[in-house]
Amino acid sequence: MNPKLHISKKTPLKVHAALFLVALIYGSTYFIAKKVMPDYLGPSAFIFIRIIVAAIVFWTIGSFKKQEKIRNRKDFIEIAIAAFFGVANNMLFFFNGLAYTSEFHASVLMLNAPIFVLIFTRLLIKEEIKWWQTAGLIISSFGAFFLIGGTSFQFNGESAKGDVMILINATSFAFYLVYVKRVVQKYAALTVVKYTFLIALFFVLPFAWSELREASFGTFPTSVWISIAYVSIATTSIAYLINAWAVKQASPVVAGSYIYLQPLIATSLAITLGNLELSAEKIIFALLIFFGVYLVNTFKRAQ
Repeated sequence: MNPKLHISKKTPLKVHAALFLVALIYGSTYFIAKKVMPDYLGPSAFIFIRIIVAAIVFWTIGSFKKQEKIRNRKDFIEIAIAAFFGVANNMLFFFNGLAYTSEFHASVLMLNAPIFVLIFTRLLIKEEIKWWQTAGLIISSFGAFFLIGGTSFQFNGESAKGDVMILINATSFAFYLVYVKRVVQKYAALTVVKYTFLIALFFVLPFAWSELREASFGTFPTSVWISIAYVSIATTSIAYLINAWAVKQASPVVAGSYIYLQPLIATSLAITLGNLELSAEKIIFALLIFFGVYLVNTFKRAQ
């Protein structure tokens, strides 16, 4: 790994706004994706559709811009690694893991992702981690853990397989957020994601083929198609493009810290929809999340 990658010392406000938008998109996805799986599409088939739609979107947008080609084989291999860990491996383990564990277990285990980002950032790109960044991640993780009722979490034989798959997913996505930094330093974010998703198609197709053949697309109601479109365009196309652009501008630790806002946004939507009740405890846990993200992103930035 190259230890001399440029790391911005100051994160622009527009980057924080972009990362908040990503967290908002991901936080709302839990309510939308479950309308599709498993009643209408298997997880691998759904992933393939997400990837192929995103690839079409990226290459279509790219056709209106100056074409930027991958300059050498080494860079192409780096993009392929990003495609494997950030798209194929990440999505396959998450959605298939949900088949063996609960959404609650998945939400708790995904809280490990920012911690893995911190570790990979230190190991792979040699960025110095400040004490307040570590403290902020710990505070946010506690807030998110208690907000989603993490005290009720317990491992058991029935969910062990799915829990392990979700942990692999969290580790894979964390690795991607750090690793893709080296690629977006060389190329535009759009160039990186359009090649990343094109390559990811070939990784996912062998797992998705049988589920695609079994799907009865003609019977899908309009609401399911709308859900597929939202997840494919917003959760996949927009979120991945913004993440790649944000990591180009800021530290992966900054991008990773916004993962803690996802359960907060999901909880807020559940309260708005009447599925949960607002309580003083939830407000306190939400404030802990915001305070932790503040520490990671703004505290003593001038030093």
